[in-house]
Amino acid sequence: MSVKIASVDKHSLCDKRGIKANDILVAINDNEIMDVLDYRFYILDDKLKLTVERNGKIKNIKINKKQYDDIGLNFCTYLMDEQKSCRNKCVFCFIDQLPKGLRDSLYFKDDDSRLSFLFGNYITLTNISEHEVERIIKMHISPVNISVHTTNPELRCKMMNNRFAGDALKVLYRLAEGGTKLNCQLVLCPNINDGDELRRSLDDLTALYPSVQSIAAVPLGMTKYRDGLAELTPYNKESALKTIAIIDEYGKKCFDKYGTRLVYAADEFYLKAGLPLPDETYYGEYLQLDNGVGMCTLLKSEFCEAVESENNKISSNKKLSVATGVAAYPLLCELVDIAKKKWHNLECNVYEIKNEFFGESITVSGLITGRDLISQLNGKNLGDTLLLPANMFRSEGDIMLDDTSVDDIEKALNVKVRITQNDGYDLLSALIDGE
Repeated sequence: MSVKIASVDKHSLCDKRGIKANDILVAINDNEIMDVLDYRFYILDDKLKLTVERNGKIKNIKINKKQYDDIGLNFCTYLMDEQKSCRNKCVFCFIDQLPKGLRDSLYFKDDDSRLSFLFGNYITLTNISEHEVERIIKMHISPVNISVHTTNPELRCKMMNNRFAGDALKVLYRLAEGGTKLNCQLVLCPNINDGDELRRSLDDLTALYPSVQSIAAVPLGMTKYRDGLAELTPYNKESALKTIAIIDEYGKKCFDKYGTRLVYAADEFYLKAGLPLPDETYYGEYLQLDNGVGMCTLLKSEFCEAVESENNKISSNKKLSVATGVAAYPLLCELVDIAKKKWHNLECNVYEIKNEFFGESITVSGLITGRDLISQLNGKNLGDTLLLPANMFRSEGDIMLDDTSVDDIEKALNVKVRITQNDGYDLLSALIDGE
């Protein structure tokens, strides 16, 4: 396979060597270029031989990179080919539970090994090619994030509705043997892959340390749009407590044996169980934040550090409000109260937004829609500025799941909106700045 060059940066190394848009990049130093990982890996060498095709003729072009990091080639897509979609139909798949009418991108099921390395996406290994497996091992690509769910091959096939899902586990063991660092995810469903099946999975995965560097147990999410889908039971207090007990058991074993807990339960399990969240020493390097593991603890720790170090006064005439999901509401109330104890003139109301769009069993802030936000805050005392967490919006943007924009919110509620990052320092800054 080869890739078409979309454009060449003016005055770049490739521009100076006569490479043009629409040329075909065939190889670098005789290594075939198939996608972005090949390209990024092979241009690391200082001395390059680019094999380029133009109008059916092959040219070999030598480039000495010296101190340059890039050579100036751009391609039609970031991956240089199409993004790979998921072939599975997992019984717990959240995308299958989405209602019609949302933007098209929300219905795409990603399962691309390249995005696992580049952006931290989780993959199932069910559509990874032999070339990709060999390349990961050859290039020492790490970490790779894997949605395991269970190490029982037969159960994995049933849960993922893919007869090849069990065999795909062999790739996990190959990667571990090759020294690839792996972060593993177990989306748990009550009475399916928890209990004794969870113990089996943890026995298998913890034995792969140090290649397996973290394991996150995450409860399934269930929307109200499950007509025609498998019958599943959500976690309750009792089942969440039992799951945490297993996680803690294995975490202690790993800590005693390896010096790291390795196995963690998502914050949502603790909230469902009515248990206090572990302190910051529990989570080590916070390797599973994207799975909601330790996110609340880290936010509180950062916020308290920020409060202790911040001595600025705040304006007496600033009035604020904060809106968040049901899960984070108690924590946000606690953090605002901490700030009020130091800044007595801080006026801030915290509002809990229930998820009427997806169903009230969905409690995370990242799945709140603009229509729910606006309808539930309408008529409330919002002050001069409304603080909203960044995870309510598209990555690097100001648009919510249902395409409601910050501008829409400001007009509907007649209040200025400030987006805060999932960072305790940024949250405190927003509270005391009031801007």
